[in-house]
Amino acid sequence: MQSRNRLMDDMSQLMTNAMGVAQGARQEAETAMKSLMDRWLADRDFVTREEFDAVRGMAQKAREENEALKVRIAALEAGQGK
Repeated sequence: MQSRNRLMDDMSQLMTNAMGVAQGARQEAETAMKSLMDRWLADRDFVTREEFDAVRGMAQKAREENEALKVRIAALEAGQGK
């Protein structure tokens, strides 16, 4: 009786090769999807995080200045008796 079965060895080798092919296909699909997403995002007019933070800071400063001006106007109106 043989200690190794040739059919089982062939099946094992086939499965090992199939797993290698599947892993390669997965990596290729991931690379293709990443490339597609990069191109799609590049075509959009998205702002960078730095730009967003800068504009948000400007808006916050404008709101604070607006509130200060409201208080000042209210004080001036109160002084005139309106």
